[in-house]
Amino acid sequence: MYRPIRTAGDGLKRAAPRWAREYRRGIVTDADVTQARDYCLNQLKHGDYEAYLIRQFVPRSAYDGYHALRTLNLELARLPETVSNPTIGRLRIQFWRDTIERIFAGNPPREPIAILLYSVIADLKARAGDGIASSIKFWLLRFLKTRERHLENRPFVSLAALEDYSENTYATLMYITLAFIPMQSIHMDHLASHIGKACGIVATLRGIPVLAAPSTLIRGPSGANLGNTRSPALLLPLDVMADADLKEEDVFRMGPNAEGLQDAVFQVATRANDHLITAREMLKNLRLGRGPDHDYEHEGEAEHVYSSAAHSVETADADIKRGFGVLLEAVAAGDYLKRLESANFDPFMVRKSWKLPWSLWYALKHEQI
Repeated sequence: MYRPIRTAGDGLKRAAPRWAREYRRGIVTDADVTQARDYCLNQLKHGDYEAYLIRQFVPRSAYDGYHALRTLNLELARLPETVSNPTIGRLRIQFWRDTIERIFAGNPPREPIAILLYSVIADLKARAGDGIASSIKFWLLRFLKTRERHLENRPFVSLAALEDYSENTYATLMYITLAFIPMQSIHMDHLASHIGKACGIVATLRGIPVLAAPSTLIRGPSGANLGNTRSPALLLPLDVMADADLKEEDVFRMGPNAEGLQDAVFQVATRANDHLITAREMLKNLRLGRGPDHDYEHEGEAEHVYSSAAHSVETADADIKRGFGVLLEAVAAGDYLKRLESANFDPFMVRKSWKLPWSLWYALKHEQI
């Protein structure tokens, strides 16, 4: 029997296709996660090769979390160089702040990093409950806030300010990675704090040749000059530059020939190396069943309150074995500092590393950083 087709105007609504219903409900499929993972791996391979190498040794329970975190870090680190003014950068960071809220509300946007983070956090909640997940949210928002404060690429006021920045960015990324395992150990967080500070300082030194280079002109379709991508910047701490009698303008004009540059770089690199030495000594003492010879300066701060079990030296060796891959960030930082020293602390002359893959393998085999 013939039945006429009734349209929406006849009082019926056509059911939305399944993919549209899933999109509205925030459902993330296995295919979505696979595509998001592939996106992040590709970004790291071409934009942060050290992280791309280290990821292979991160515990499997933190594997995808590491991919998402490092890709997010890569995007935010590039913001000051890729936007024409800080306002655009702040809008992007606000997008990520809103995205974090949506991820923890169970409704992530269709963005690869967000999808992968959502998948990891949903799995973590199923394994360990909401407590650790709430710590991760706190650290992610702190990470975004710190990145936002430094969008304008201004020099750090002091070497201590650079350390604070590194604690709230690179060390915080390591705290989150440990939480993905999940692991709550004051000793592992203490190690991550020193290593993260070293990594943040190294990232600042590594960026000198890039940020101090002349800015690039932006041209429209007609060839008209639309302005510059950014202004040259030098992020070395002001107190260190004053001690070395180094002027920003000299670096912008003369590059590696600027008077005082190598002295300033040496002072900053020494602080990074001090953190690595401290971490290595701590690791050695914990392995021998002894506690660190100094207190963890961030104990008692938000999300750094530990149970008595988390203080245990007896379980420290087992924690180190379980989370050692996370500590390999120290190997990459140390590798750069060695190459910087070989270049007589001239950041413009540092050569690329071909030894890092072997160094990571050796460090993992011998559990040394």
